[in-house]
Amino acid sequence: MNEHLLELSPSLVWKHFKLLCDIPRPSYHEAPLRSHLIDWALALGMETYLDPAGNLLIRKSASQGMENRQTVVLQGHLDMVAQKNADIEHDFEKDSINTHIIDGWVHARGTTLGADNGIGVAAALAVLESNDVSHGPIEALFTIEEETSLRGAMELEEGILKGKILLNLDSEDRGDVYIGCAGGTDINFKKSFPVASESIGSAGFKLTIKGLKGGHSGLDIHKGLANANAMLVTLLQQLNDQFDIQLMSLNGGTLRNAIAREATASFLVNDLQALALGSHLSLLSSEMTAQFETVEKNIIISVEPCDVSKGLTKKDQGRLLNALDCSPHGVFRMSPELIGVTETSCNLGVINLSLNGEHLIFSGCSLVRSLVDSATAALARKVKASFDLIDAQVTIDNGYPGWRPDPRAGLLKHFLSVHESVMGYPANVKVIHAGLECGIIGAKYQGMEMVSFGPNIRGAHSPAERLEIDSVGDFWRLLVALLRSVPIADELEESVKLTA
Repeated sequence: MNEHLLELSPSLVWKHFKLLCDIPRPSYHEAPLRSHLIDWALALGMETYLDPAGNLLIRKSASQGMENRQTVVLQGHLDMVAQKNADIEHDFEKDSINTHIIDGWVHARGTTLGADNGIGVAAALAVLESNDVSHGPIEALFTIEEETSLRGAMELEEGILKGKILLNLDSEDRGDVYIGCAGGTDINFKKSFPVASESIGSAGFKLTIKGLKGGHSGLDIHKGLANANAMLVTLLQQLNDQFDIQLMSLNGGTLRNAIAREATASFLVNDLQALALGSHLSLLSSEMTAQFETVEKNIIISVEPCDVSKGLTKKDQGRLLNALDCSPHGVFRMSPELIGVTETSCNLGVINLSLNGEHLIFSGCSLVRSLVDSATAALARKVKASFDLIDAQVTIDNGYPGWRPDPRAGLLKHFLSVHESVMGYPANVKVIHAGLECGIIGAKYQGMEMVSFGPNIRGAHSPAERLEIDSVGDFWRLLVALLRSVPIADELEESVKLTA
């Protein structure tokens, strides 16, 4: 599978990207790929180290004549987001990603592609394998669970990195260089409701929202895309105002850091009102799709009969829908200092209500991001407050710091010079509204200078993800030029032997 990738250039980068497509690597299941990379590195005579968290470090000696250059850390994450369209059969723990090429872009068939961050990892592996790239000492750091909790970076063992320059290869726009990122935190909520003693009717319906674009909850949050969870709550609130309905289940979204593309709800309707439900919902659906017609072209809202189960009481149903309706979602504040940059946002990532014995269990999670750590905490408290109103169990955890930009850093000046020389135009200096690992690693390794860059990736965290082939060539040329031109070390550090 994916043999066509071997025909692309630069061949060594695409060879390794094919490997990353062939070996399943969703978050929490990076071990098979990691084991393969350890065996591969040892066979090539490189040193490897696996830290207690499960992060992999591979060290390569400098090219001949480059021994006095500063050590460079090449950094990326092994895991990928596991998202697929509802009509696709795919087991992310067992099945390879099935790729194809359309108009100069590499796509996957109905699933995420894993170019985030597979292409960055592939570039680092290409540097490790190549005998043609001139470079000083290299430390390639491959972290785990970046897409779910940033645990790899959070628990990275201190003291194992000797380099003072870090090139993060986890950005998604050719021509851009990132020098700062948002921090963030998760808010998880859970509540048990008793089932109602009586049903209001015998007609069960399933409401489905699908066809949304979805996307990255940081990079795409400012685009005004529809969130299936938020849409579902709005429709249910409107139906609840006009009909006697009894909510039986909810299911929307799969990841806290992906804008929900699909959501469903099942409910009972008063028998006398069942016939009028379809026409009224059609009107509501038309009004809702009109709200998003400029950014969402393929919204599908449908209703169909379903099996009858136990539902919520009227009181609990109202409380739950109100809590969801008032919980923040979307852009909360734009940066007053950085034009066009989102400062603070929240994504209602996952909601679920399902029957468990004589109770209906509600659970879900949101992800708050901000360039300002105090703003992250403040918005997280607002999310918590909305679910405190229904006495839910709410936890705020997995918090991580942002990466404060330093426009005067020497590494940035060097990058900008090399970029203009290689690409023929100046790079755009940016701050990203997403949780790059740079902030976390930088907090552990004070004084390390960092930049983040990459090729063009679109639709990350969704089955629309795609990777532009030409931009990968530019990404590689820039990386090679940066390594070739790394400054001479002020002081040569004593080499530290890593254990296999």
